[in-house]
Amino acid sequence: MGMMSEFREFAMKGNVVDLAVGVIIGGAFGKIVDSLVADVIMPPIGLLFGGLDFASYYLPLNGQAMGLSLAEAKKLGAVLAYGNFFTVLLNFIILAFVIFQMIRLMNRLKRNQPVVAAPAATPEDIVLLREIRDSLKK
Repeated sequence: MGMMSEFREFAMKGNVVDLAVGVIIGGAFGKIVDSLVADVIMPPIGLLFGGLDFASYYLPLNGQAMGLSLAEAKKLGAVLAYGNFFTVLLNFIILAFVIFQMIRLMNRLKRNQPVVAAPAATPEDIVLLREIRDSLKK
């Protein structure tokens, strides 16, 4: 078996295709959550903390002035960008919660599916009678 045919067999397995679809959908969902946090959740939080973009809050570590934007302060030296960290942390918490809820729902659906029992083994006496019948037919 050539390497290309082995690769084609590997790539076309259901798990690989499912994983690729999951990664693409997960990336798109991540962008939706980023937008939710950056555009819907963080502006009111920023308003509570002084009306600025919460992601641009930082503590200067290199003597920068506090009035600079985060990008300008980073150009001048190290900063502790705690606002951006909290924004990313909130993104993670929302994503983790949504994924948890999806897995919880899938597990609940799996539990509710009826389990089809394997057919019971044929009793030995029935098997013997069938063998006798088949022998008599011959």
